Amino acid sequence: MFLAWIASLLKDDSTGGPLAAIDGKTLRRPHDSGNGLGPLHLVSAWATKSGKSLGQAVTEEKSNEITVIPELIERIDVKGATVTIDAMGCQKDIARNIIDAQGDDVLAVKDNHPKLHEAIQAVFSDERQGDLLRTRMCV
Repeated sequence: MFLAWIASLLKDDSTGGPLAAIDGKTLRRPHDSGNGLGPLHLVSAWATKSGKSLGQAVTEEKSNEITVIPELIERIDVKGATVTIDAMGCQKDIARNIIDAQGDDVLAVKDNHPKLHEAIQAVFSDERQGDLLRTRMCV
């Protein structure tokens, strides 16, 4: 019943479609340096409208964020939802997981994928984009 309730949180979003934001954060204070344990790093999925957590996963270090994002996607029902993830999660496998679950994704791209970043910049810096935007606004 708990998992059904969590799934319903995502579906209750009325912003034109459900939106789930996935992001990782390092909690700097909860650590145990005496036992060699560093800060806790959590990756969370949020239902943006309700402001409630859909799920969390712990990583050993920030670079492992990529490995736990697919776990979160499996835990929540993203069918028909838009999932946003920062540049750390901009990975082909993660995008494929969202698409396979019948969701949509908005993934940030930075220099972590230099060729893709350059290609996107080229498309949006093309002077013809202004003509395209004006054409769409007139329709």
